Amino acid sequence: MKRVVVTGVGMINALGHTSETSFDAITKGESGVGPITLFDASEQKVRIAAEIKNFDPVTIMNPKDVKKADRFIHLGLHAARECIEDAGLADSDIRELFGISASSGIGGLPQIEKNSIICNTKGPGRVSPFFIPSSLCNMLGGYVSIRYGLKGPNLASVTACTAGLHAITEATKTIMLGDVKGMVVVGAESAISAVGVAGFASMKALSTRNNEPKKASRPFDKYRDGFVLGEGAGALVLEELSHALERGAKIYGEIIGYGESGDAYHVTMPAPEGDGAYRAMKAAMAKAGWPKLDYINAHGTSTYYNDMYETMAIKKLFGGTDKCPPVSSTKGQIGHCLGAAGVIEAVISLKTMEKGIIPPTINQEEIDENCDLDYVPNSARQTPVNTVMSCNYGFGGTNGAIIFTKYSI
Repeated sequence: MKRVVVTGVGMINALGHTSETSFDAITKGESGVGPITLFDASEQKVRIAAEIKNFDPVTIMNPKDVKKADRFIHLGLHAARECIEDAGLADSDIRELFGISASSGIGGLPQIEKNSIICNTKGPGRVSPFFIPSSLCNMLGGYVSIRYGLKGPNLASVTACTAGLHAITEATKTIMLGDVKGMVVVGAESAISAVGVAGFASMKALSTRNNEPKKASRPFDKYRDGFVLGEGAGALVLEELSHALERGAKIYGEIIGYGESGDAYHVTMPAPEGDGAYRAMKAAMAKAGWPKLDYINAHGTSTYYNDMYETMAIKKLFGGTDKCPPVSSTKGQIGHCLGAAGVIEAVISLKTMEKGIIPPTINQEEIDENCDLDYVPNSARQTPVNTVMSCNYGFGGTNGAIIFTKYSI
């Protein structure tokens, strides 16, 4: 099996338009959560989200083409450009050597909402001809493939909040089997729309701290009351090791293990005591040869059951609270970006190794007896980090974990 390394990263979220600026803000414990401005949320039960500010899609697309693609595609193209430039591939001919693996949990929800209203109020003849291709989840990968001429496998993962992580593992498998020399991985989501917020709020999945937006997302805190919807995109360039070395690429880290599992339990609730999460993490650790972990980037949604069961799963994996590595969730800073979360959090994990600084879990003010790990509360921790596991879990009982380590010969 071929060895797979990461040679480029890109990220945009509520705290920054690049991987460097947003990671810096994340480690400072800043919060990108605030009042919703993307639509009139005055009648909504939840009126806060982690929106990206001052983003102009014209910076990534021709003005006449902007309306042909939903916002999640704009964000994904932005992150893809950064990671491809970061990898030093912007001017290289990689068309026959590279493929694309994309992810989104919902895709063009704002476009679906908008055109549904048009269809019902103005008639079917007024629905945009760009509606379908602007909304499909896999069109993110389609746009990136077309933009950079990537003629390898064109894949898409649509597995709820684990989609981004699955996009990475699908790309990893493709390279490991020798089908391509590299894959661009892009995860993007922008579901902050009236129907999106209303739907999650009706499930009682979202925090209702409208008057305290900066404190609304509080992973593992005793008084957590739901997640905050975020938007954003993450991107990676994955390469077969020999190809990366041959061209002298910078290597952020090597993928040494991944694990996937299904709960087979409930459409929205995680399996009791985090059984599915445990099995995914255990599979990743086994593939990696049970390395010493320096940090776990947790799914940590700020919902009651996820945080409690994820804690149980981690403790089971390591055999007790005192044997677990530091754990943190960055969703307190940038919200829950759904199908983009896995790629965004992979970028954060890789930057953690590069910078030697573990991002904090902000807003952890009261200890929950069921959440008793070292969550790096409220302040970042400067320390050498050589190996990281990042985890994500999604509706439908879909789970994933992936392990990155610093490259060594």
